[in-house]
Parts: sequence; structure tokens; C-alpha cells
Amino acid sequence: MAKITTIIDIGSNSVRMAIFKKTSQFGFYLLYEIKSKVRISQGTYEHKGVLQKAPLKRALRALSDFKDIAEKYKSRKILCVATSAVRDAPNSKEFVALVKEQCGLQVKVIDGKKEAFYGGVACANLLHHRNGITIDIGGGSTECALIENGKIKDLVSVNLGTIRLKELFFDKNLDLNLAREFIQKELTKLPPHFKTSCVFGVGGTIRSLAKVGMFQNNYPIDVIHGYEMDVKSNWHWMQQIIRSSESQLAEFGISEDRKDSIRSGTLIFTMFLEHFKAHTIVASGVGVREGVFLSDMLRSHNHSFPKGINPSILSLLDRFLPHSKHSQEVKKECAKLFEALQPLHRIHEKYLYHLKIAGQLSSIGKVLNFYNAHKHGAYLSLHSLSYGFSHQDRAIICLLVQFSHKKIPKDSNIAHISAIMPPILTLQWLSFILGLAETMCLARLPKGTHYHLKHKTLQIHSPSDTYLCQEITAKLNKPAPFEIEFV
Repeated sequence: MAKITTIIDIGSNSVRMAIFKKTSQFGFYLLYEIKSKVRISQGTYEHKGVLQKAPLKRALRALSDFKDIAEKYKSRKILCVATSAVRDAPNSKEFVALVKEQCGLQVKVIDGKKEAFYGGVACANLLHHRNGITIDIGGGSTECALIENGKIKDLVSVNLGTIRLKELFFDKNLDLNLAREFIQKELTKLPPHFKTSCVFGVGGTIRSLAKVGMFQNNYPIDVIHGYEMDVKSNWHWMQQIIRSSESQLAEFGISEDRKDSIRSGTLIFTMFLEHFKAHTIVASGVGVREGVFLSDMLRSHNHSFPKGINPSILSLLDRFLPHSKHSQEVKKECAKLFEALQPLHRIHEKYLYHLKIAGQLSSIGKVLNFYNAHKHGAYLSLHSLSYGFSHQDRAIICLLVQFSHKKIPKDSNIAHISAIMPPILTLQWLSFILGLAETMCLARLPKGTHYHLKHKTLQIHSPSDTYLCQEITAKLNKPAPFEIEFV
């Protein structure tokens, strides 16, 4: 696979491009992203699906510029897919030919189930939940993928989209009940086993609703991907959006380019939530583009990352610790110390996951500057652990990296995010264990080093002298009274 790959998604509402850079076999990150609201489906629902001249011209101009940008970033592979509006159009072949002739791009028109598959691949691999149903609301259609244990079990696509509904009902100021009847008719086409407590919201409508949810709930982290909302407690304001006029939408913080389609999109979304009997919404910042990329990248691995592989961690290590064994040593010692100190800290084993990752990443900030490396590392951790982590996961790992080789955190350090964090004593113990593991790995760690808790004394058994370790360990802040003894 090419090191730099460009994915272009020609949707009914927008044409979007994402450029991804691989750092290793499974490590990658987003290099560049852009969209153009060409609204290629404009007028099609009144003209039997035929793509109209003005939207086609906009699309061709945008795609031409996208091709230039991809080449500027030295992309060696460009994959271009088109969805609902193009696949439904009687003149789709003419459009595909024009794109090839004028832009030098080969467009692959995908059917609804393939579109659902790509969204499913993205969510199954890049969200922190392994069970749920994707709801990918586009301009002309909505796709769903049923995901169980991280695997796609079934796919479905229905002709419900924000622009389709807008032009058929909202633009004509028709009774909302007519739109609801139209949606309900499509919902009856869904298989009966499409029921879930958790939905993965994909697309611009859900991203906009997630932003509103963050504002309504005074949420402390400004990251959409992985944001979770309870359906019941957020239902009221979603219904308000559906009933609002375009001028009233500003009160909810809806962006200008989303105002004309957010009401129809929210109506579709809420009716899907009711149909699926969902309790939790997980907002996804990934979708078809990431799915196309991953399908190509993981084509020899059943479209899934191997167990234990996280692309964000790999990408960080590849870029900032490409030749260091230190991170793996710290990770290993974190696990050993966590187990040895278990009778004292009594922390749930699930937090060992965060501790081990923090151990791997605790030194990544040094590539920017040795001084304040802990601050650089924390920033990189918070903003680059994009895939496969909940917001709590990212916040815990960031905090542990931030206090790497520093004093253990206090209540004041987590006051702004305390609602999503574990108890401060848990964080203090994890921070201390990480600091001790880093200290043990300061120089070459002697083979056979092991730890044993005797009463309230941690005995560190080492076959050789550990002078520096002993000196630094004596300065570490402990979360509770106990002794450390080098044997």
C-alpha cells in the first residue's frame, strides 16, 4: 500500500477528501482533510434523480482542486467513491466520464450496502465500543452496519437523507407528520434484528448534534470522536431543533452550512434511535473515507486490526520513538509494579490498560524538547490518541504522561474534568507506579529484577547495583505511607 493515500468521497451534500499517511504496517494518521459543499444532489429529487448542470460544474471544479492538493502532498494513491446522489442518477455514467476526462480521477460508484460496509469498517476499528449499530445519515440515504464484537454482522441502506427530506418536505413547509410517515415507511424495511442499546452516529448531522450536546452539557473536552450522549437526557433539545425555524437554530450553535439540513437530519436520526431502542449515542468522527482507507490497508486481515494493535499508539511511537526499546521496558515494569503493589493500591485491573499505554508514551515529548518533555508528551497523547479510545481513556493517559517524573497529581489538576475521571487516589497511585517504572528503566535494567511486597515494604530485588535508581526513588512522592527497600 502507498505510504500516502488520498480518499475522496462524493456525497449528496458535500465532496470530502482525506489524506492519510502510514507510519508502519498498521500505524497511520490523518495528514490533511478538506470538504466542499457542492450539493451535487441539488434539484435531483424534482427531476427524477438527474444530476443538474450547476451542481455538476461545482463538483468538477472541486474535484480538480482536490486532485491538485493530493499531488501537492505527494499522494501515490487516490481512491474516489461516489454515493447516493450519483448512484441514483440516470446520468451517473456521464458524470463519471467527465470526472475522468476533466480531473484525471477514476470514480467508483458504490451501492448502499458497500457504503454501509465502509462506515462499519471505520467504526468497528476506530471507536472504543465493539458492539452497536452505525447510523450514517447522508444527503440522499442512510446506511447502517450491525457490529458485534468488533465484526460487521449485517448491512442495510435506505433512501432517507437530509437533502432528500429537505427538498421533499421542509422546503415546501409541509406538515412534519408527512415527513415522519415517509421515514417510518423506510424504517419498516430494516431487518428486525437491528436493535441495540448503543448507536454510532456517523456524518455531519450527528457531528453537529454532538457539538450541541457538548454545549448543553457543559462538556470539558472539545473532541467529537468518541463523545457519548445519553438519549433520554438529550431528547428534548433534539426535538426542539426539529421544530425550530432556521433563524432559531443559531441559539443551539448550529453552523451556517448545516442550518438548512440539520432539522431534516435530526428528524431522521431521532426516529432511527426510537426504532433501534437505543440508550446511548457515540459520536464518530470517522466514516466512509476512513472505511475506504482501512479496507485497502487491512484487505489481507479481514478488514480488522490484529488483536492488541492500535493505529494511534503505533503512529506516535513510529514518529516520536522510532528506535527506542525504552518504552516497552517501562510498559513491562509498570505491569510488574502494578501487580506487586496490588494489596496496597487495590485499583481495578482495568486501569492497568491506561498505565501500560502511558508507560509506552511517557518519553514521546523528548523529541520536541527535553525540557518540559512531560508537557509535550501529554499534549501529543491527548490530541493524537484519536482512534480506539474513550474520552476518559485519553484524559487518564494524558494526565499520567503529564506527571511523568513529576509530583503526583492533585484534585486541582483534574477539577475541570473530574466528572469523567476516576478518584484522585487512583490517579495518584497510577502516577507513582509510572514514575517508579521509569526510574527502574533509567539505565540498563538488570535481568532478573523483580518486586515483592512484604507487609508494607516494597522490596526491589536486583542482581546488580542500582545507585541512581535508589537516589531518584527516594525523591518520589508516594500516594500512601509505605517503604521501598532495595535488596
